[in-house]
Amino acid sequence: EVQLQASGGGLVQAGESLRLACAVSGFNLDDYGIGWVRQAPGKEREGVSCFSSGDGNTYYRQGIGGRFTMSTDNAKNTVYLQINNLKREDTAVYYCAAVVPFTGWGCQAHLYKPTQAYKYWGQGTQVTVSS
Repeated sequence: EVQLQASGGGLVQAGESLRLACAVSGFNLDDYGIGWVRQAPGKEREGVSCFSSGDGNTYYRQGIGGRFTMSTDNAKNTVYLQINNLKREDTAVYYCAAVVPFTGWGCQAHLYKPTQAYKYWGQGTQVTVSS
């Protein structure tokens, strides 16, 4: 059974940093795509970043800026999202999501249609940024 467990959210002030973590289990780490998706109040879910095992690259949504860094630790079966210099517009529920198996080469499309791309979703972690 594929499971994803996101954590690390919280209430922070603008300018601070957070590192979100997603513990994953139940799937083979050879063929998968995984990403971070956020949903702000009243808005649709949007992909923030993604990683595919096919090409081994990490991609970020165009225009999201350089404040986000996604990383994976296969030894710990954990995926991270570091967010620096948080802004009020980053306030959202952040989800980690996965598609397994995924043999595609590159996951850029997942960033723009995440609800279609990802089959498995974690429960989300709330990030609230105050000014």
